[in-house]
Formats: sequence, structure tokens, C-alpha cells
Amino acid sequence: MKITDIETIPLRVPGWTGETFDGSYDNCVIRVHTDAGLTGIGEVDSVPAVIAAIVDAPRSHSHAMGLKEVLVGQDATDVEALWDRMYDLTSYYGRRGVVIHAIGAIDIALWDLRGKALGKPLSELLGTPRRDRVLAYGTVYPLGETPDEVRRAIDRGLARGLRAIKIVADPHWRQDLARTESLIRTARDHVGPDVQLMVDAATAWNHADEGLPLMPLFRDYGFRWVEAPLPLDDLAGHARFQGFGVPIGGGDLGLTTRFEYDQMFRDGQIDIAQPDVTMVGGITELMRVARLAEERGKRVVTHGYKSNITIACNLGFLAQHSADEPCEYSTSESPLRWTLTNEDFPIGPDGRIAVPTAPGLGVTLNEATIARFRQPASGQNPRPTAPIPPP
Repeated sequence: MKITDIETIPLRVPGWTGETFDGSYDNCVIRVHTDAGLTGIGEVDSVPAVIAAIVDAPRSHSHAMGLKEVLVGQDATDVEALWDRMYDLTSYYGRRGVVIHAIGAIDIALWDLRGKALGKPLSELLGTPRRDRVLAYGTVYPLGETPDEVRRAIDRGLARGLRAIKIVADPHWRQDLARTESLIRTARDHVGPDVQLMVDAATAWNHADEGLPLMPLFRDYGFRWVEAPLPLDDLAGHARFQGFGVPIGGGDLGLTTRFEYDQMFRDGQIDIAQPDVTMVGGITELMRVARLAEERGKRVVTHGYKSNITIACNLGFLAQHSADEPCEYSTSESPLRWTLTNEDFPIGPDGRIAVPTAPGLGVTLNEATIARFRQPASGQNPRPTAPIPPP
């Protein structure tokens, strides 16, 4: 089964300005086409125009090539080897960051193809499924600045059936510790002891000293983890959050490849890796990060705030993962979040969502949504006239 084309599909909700931190309102969907008539799909939480340029770029030299030229003519089923090939032949301008995003989107589509070719769901391709339902956790943002606002915000999550809720820290939390404690206490009292709580610091704290005073509160109110306490490059600052009895998560804001996670484990001392499958390098690299985490005695809780394509990837991974970790369930109001695929993932009374069982990712594109939100594509690079030999 040879790759014949790689198609990039930029999508954007009309009127979206990109002024808030929500990547669900635009998207870059990838379709990998083959001579067997099968097509695999993927997506990426990145800048669509940049992803398209990386896919379609003509070669500059033997290690600075566009991904379409790297892959057309190759065997689509040799997924891990194709990941290494993409990484090698883009190494002059890639290795980290947005090139890995593009590689990851294609890798997701290749896993989808492998599953369709073999008639197996992703969870079986990756290992032995251990569970067929996974706990969903959703982000509530903004949380609000008064107890009543906090209760109303959390009710939005509870109304969706969530039994695990992640609240988001605001910059004003560091200004008045007593007021912040009242908001955190309100959140815990409102959900009761049976609903899990987490906190995402995201962009709330610039320095460790701004967040450290809150750590005893998160411990006392039973938070499952503190996510993204600082900007990713402040590894020493991450390490300072150890010792409070609350696990620290990191990486969801853009770490790529197992190499960056290795450094974050070592120098940042995080307890939980939180790779986004569309940014870390796809399913192949997610599995490599998971093996690294196991070697280090760390946890993996995948990040995901895009569409049901990403949720399907995460469910397939978490179904066979050694630990029963929750799946992030975006509550964004973007129509791309809810209508990009024909399938959805309703939350059951137990707060869990079913793992897909159809071959590949188990989801299919809603062509009406594609047509409605598709953006004009930039110029396409013609396919190479002959397959490029292996490096």
C-alpha cells in the first residue's frame, strides 16, 4: 500500500480572531491517500498555514525536504519507520517545534491507515486493551471571581456529565490568597468528594514564587494534579513545585518529542507527562514518551483540546495504557470541536466515554463540516516524479 498524496485541509470558524487561548476554532486536517483506495485522517493543534507549507515545500537539500516529497511512494504500513524517515529528512530545519507538529499529524493518519488495512482499532494496534471505557475530564474556564460565578461555571461541566473537572488558575489568584482560597474551597464544596478536581495554571504564573503559596491549598483540597505551573523553558522553576504532595504535570503547552520530555523529567522533575498527540509527534512518539515515562517511574495523562480526532487518538492510547488515566474532554463551544467527525463521544452516567472499536481511529470526517469551514489553500507543491530512495 503506497502513499500517493498528502492533503492538507485548513479549517477556520468565520469571525474567529485568535485572541483567546482556544485552538478549537481553526484546524489543519490531514488526509493521507494510498493506491489501495484507503485514506487515513489526522489533525494538528498548530498554525494551519505553517503546517501546509511544511507538507508541501519543495526540497531545499537532502535533509531539508517537505513532508509530501519525503513520503509519496513509500509503504504506508511501515509507520514507525516513516516517522524516523520524516524526522531525518527534515532534521536540518526541524527536530523540534512545528515540524514535529506536522510529522505528528501525518503519523496519526498513518496509524488510521494501518488500522483500516488490518481491520483493527487503534487500541489493539498499540497493545492489549485493558479497558473499554475511560474517565473523561473537562476544563472549566473562566472559573469566575466570586463564589456564585464559580458554582455556575462548574455547573456547566457537571451538566455534561463530567465526574472530573479541571479548573484554570487566573493571574488574580496570586494577588489575594484569602480570596483565592475561598474560590478553591467553593469549587471543592460544590462538586463534593466524589468528583475529581485538577488545576491548570496555564499562563497564570510567570515565576515559581507566584504559584508556590497556593500549593498547600491544592493539597488540602485534594487536587489530583497541578498542570503547567510555569512557562516550559523554566525547568528549574518546575522543580521547585516538588515536595507539596500534589503531582505536577507538564508538557501540554508545546513539548515535542521524547527528547524534550526526557529533559523535563530530569531537570523539571515533573510527575506527569502531558503530551498532546498532535504536537508531540503523533501516536508513534506518544508511545515512545510513554515508554520513557515508565522507565522514569512517571505518569502519562494525554492533553487534547481540538476535535474528536484527537479524542479518538487519546482513547486508543489510554485503553491499552498500563494505568487507568483520564481523557481530556474539550468543552469548547467551537463547531469544529463537535461536528468535525460523524461520530461523537457522549459521557455516560459513570463519567466515562467508550473507546472506539471501528478500524483505525474509529472516526470519519463530516464532509459537510469540511465544506462549511474549509479555507483557501496556498499553492501546492507537485509530487516528485519518482520515489526518493531511503537515506
